[in-house]
Amino acid sequence: MSLDRSIRWRGLDPVTLEHCHIISTERDTRIRGTIITPDYGLWYRIKLDDSERVRTVKLERTDGAVLELFSDGAGLWSDDRAEPLSELRGCMDIDIWPTPLTNSLPLWRCQWTLNEPQRFAMAWIDADAMTVKRSEQIYTRLDATHVRFQSADFERVLEVDADNLVVDYPGLFTRVN
Repeated sequence: MSLDRSIRWRGLDPVTLEHCHIISTERDTRIRGTIITPDYGLWYRIKLDDSERVRTVKLERTDGAVLELFSDGAGLWSDDRAEPLSELRGCMDIDIWPTPLTNSLPLWRCQWTLNEPQRFAMAWIDADAMTVKRSEQIYTRLDATHVRFQSADFERVLEVDADNLVVDYPGLFTRVN
């Protein structure tokens, strides 16, 4: 994947504004973003390796709360003190609330067949609480611009662009550029 672009989303519930920039080369992908929520500002940084696997993620809120995670790219995770996070064993991707950007990570990494669901173990990060837990998710490519996303009792059909970035996440996010 080769990419160098900025994206903005507006969160609908709650109302948020996000700006992120993605630079992807043959060597790695680096993502930096900022989200303004009603309760805090959030800065995040994600680094993927040359196979689009998450290697590092750092979140920092304006109130000083910080969460930093490291992955070996094969499903083993640790925190910023190098303590293993065994509950995340096997998670290859992350899903950060509140951003639709991280829905792109499994879309970038995997080969897709239309209407064939793929299951993912995700490290789900709640930026409101600055916590991380395991989340089982299912993505199904419906056509070139639509993907069904399922998690527990939640389901949405996401509209994505040619770079597999969310254009519309019904009820939650819409792209503004």
